[in-house]
Amino acid sequence: MALITLIRGGGDLASGVALRLYRAGLRLIITELPQPLVVRRSVSFAEAIYRSSCQVEGVTAVRVDDLEQAVRIFDEGLIPVLVDPNASCLAGLHLGQAALVLVDARMTKLPPETTLSSASMVIGLGPGYVAGQNCHAVIETNRGHLLGRVFWQGASEADTGEPDAVLSQGGSRVLRAPAQGLIQTFVQIGDHVEPGQVVAEVNGIPVMAPFAGVMRGLIHSGLPVWNGLKIGDVDPRDDPRFCYLVSDKALAVGGGVLEAILSTTSLKHQLWD
Repeated sequence: MALITLIRGGGDLASGVALRLYRAGLRLIITELPQPLVVRRSVSFAEAIYRSSCQVEGVTAVRVDDLEQAVRIFDEGLIPVLVDPNASCLAGLHLGQAALVLVDARMTKLPPETTLSSASMVIGLGPGYVAGQNCHAVIETNRGHLLGRVFWQGASEADTGEPDAVLSQGGSRVLRAPAQGLIQTFVQIGDHVEPGQVVAEVNGIPVMAPFAGVMRGLIHSGLPVWNGLKIGDVDPRDDPRFCYLVSDKALAVGGGVLEAILSTTSLKHQLWD
């Protein structure tokens, strides 16, 4: 069996990585939570958890029940998405004949529970990972000159705590839950919104659009949220096409992951067997 890449997380950044690797011909498995709190759902393979299947830029992911089913659909040109928050399937993958690459794309920004021995190659995205200590390679996720670069020693840049700016709109474009409770949403991803428009509410507390633009991301209605959780994203460019395209950042990070895998001599002969 050819090399398998396990991607922990199916959010927009992880899905950009998955898209790059899939298009290069690699076999992938994505693991997720039972209820992913993904905002940019239209470009996230995590959406397969809710819908059984989903598409991102023409690539289809399917929710699977177990590792055996995941392996079966590789040859069907699909990406399996498995509910496995602790990545317990790693043990089953180690029993096979494939080399294994583990990509932690959850962006928890905390030291991981995995180690160098968790896979043939462990790749960490952004803060929390240190190459040579808890992973083999770190990919820079902060925007700037180093975005997408592979580090074989040391850590990436520290978390800035600030969302990337779009047309000078930084923190204001990100919508956050005003309280703990169940969220109810009133618009859809891709909808145009006006300043002050109520787009959602939590426990009767409204969440309003900060400026005119398009709803680029919004978590599922009815999910439990907590105060301060990111629940939406308003894009001031007001172009609905961007709601359905993986971001330049996600593709850059995906390119870094692909470079790390391709530059590892011990993995090359197993890539497309």
